[in-house]
Amino acid sequence: MVRAGIRGWRMNAADIEGRPDFFFFEKKLAVFIDGCFWHGCKKCYRRPKSRQEYWDWKVRRNTKRDRQVNTLLTRKGLRPLRFWEHELIQSPQRVIARIQKALSERRPFQRT
Repeated sequence: MVRAGIRGWRMNAADIEGRPDFFFFEKKLAVFIDGCFWHGCKKCYRRPKSRQEYWDWKVRRNTKRDRQVNTLLTRKGLRPLRFWEHELIQSPQRVIARIQKALSERRPFQRT
């Protein structure tokens, strides 16, 4: 974010539901970088050979929580934006472009 010249964000905003990796207060945008292993990326996830029931449960719980966080943030007038870890590694410029686009499109939330 710093190298891309994007300003106005906080890292690991603990006071925002789901603790987004980057939160843009003015634009009400919550950016999450989901780890491919921990969140069950269909492209990258490799099921461990040991304790498979535990890991299946863990990944299901994480993806369910991700959906719940997205719903809660949306209800609060915030916009969640999620990326896979491999997207950031393989194409950081594409991720940055999507964040910049979201920031330019999104108007600040106003309560009525």
